[in-house]
Amino acid sequence: MWADKRYHSLDYEMKARYGHKIYKIALDGGFTCPNRDGHIDTRGCIFCSAGGSGDFAASRRLSITEQIEEGKQLLAGKRLSGKLEVGSKESPMPCYIAYFQAFTGTYDHIERLRSLYTEAIRRPEVAILSIATRPDCLSPEVLDLLSELNQIKPVWIELGLQTIHPHTADYIRRGYPLSVYDTAVCELHERGIEVITHVILGLPGETTDDMQATADYIAHQPIQGVKFQLLHVLKGTDLYTDYLGQSFQTLTLDEYTDILIRCIELMPPEMVIHRITGDGPKNILAAPDWSRNKKQVLNHIHHCMKIRNTWQGRCYLQ
Repeated sequence: MWADKRYHSLDYEMKARYGHKIYKIALDGGFTCPNRDGHIDTRGCIFCSAGGSGDFAASRRLSITEQIEEGKQLLAGKRLSGKLEVGSKESPMPCYIAYFQAFTGTYDHIERLRSLYTEAIRRPEVAILSIATRPDCLSPEVLDLLSELNQIKPVWIELGLQTIHPHTADYIRRGYPLSVYDTAVCELHERGIEVITHVILGLPGETTDDMQATADYIAHQPIQGVKFQLLHVLKGTDLYTDYLGQSFQTLTLDEYTDILIRCIELMPPEMVIHRITGDGPKNILAAPDWSRNKKQVLNHIHHCMKIRNTWQGRCYLQ
């Protein structure tokens, strides 16, 4: 339905827009988070690693240009639509998403944000600037800057919602109510900035109905993309402490696949699904162990969607 998949994948969308594959380079802008610096809390979200969910990003000791160059080298072995190697100095086409992944990507002085973002977006090989942040860290000055940059190249804002349910939001120490997310989405939408919402499936205490309710809620928001993330238990986090205390269990592969498919069925067909699982850093991953083989997990999900003869949007109601 979308090339070889039964959902509207990011890869499909990028090839439709640009005519070739686009690769993501994870960056670390040296940010912190209001949930860590004492503005809201000092402990961070309960599931967040010491790397601020940027464990696969480059070192913050490098400049943004150096991080991009390093990312290009890591991708240099891949081919771009059978043409030039990614990272080739001879390639004139934009091939990359510059992704500020670690911590809260809009939580800094506006002058420093402008410098970091501009350094990334002005590079000719960068097609898109993507920034992971919190909906409570989008001041009017930041929104104006994002709108300005969006006139140069597309800007994506990735918002870590995770759940719509207050009891779960309190448990994971998210630090803001759902209304703040709603306001952020509206302000970004008014400025023509694409929004991608992060949702975690398998949060302690949530039922299948709870997770489907979150999916249905975001399906009716003016956003353009969603990331469905499997709950990972990472060593060194407070979630890991609760896991060791057997206060909850992680989902099995079959349980996760069933819930994920139900959520995908609720998404409108035009919604881009940027992620359907995730791979925690293997050196600190405590559970679930089956998530270590990402390729096998993806194959299982795709197979189950085919067997169930289902697809994105099958249960979507406008």
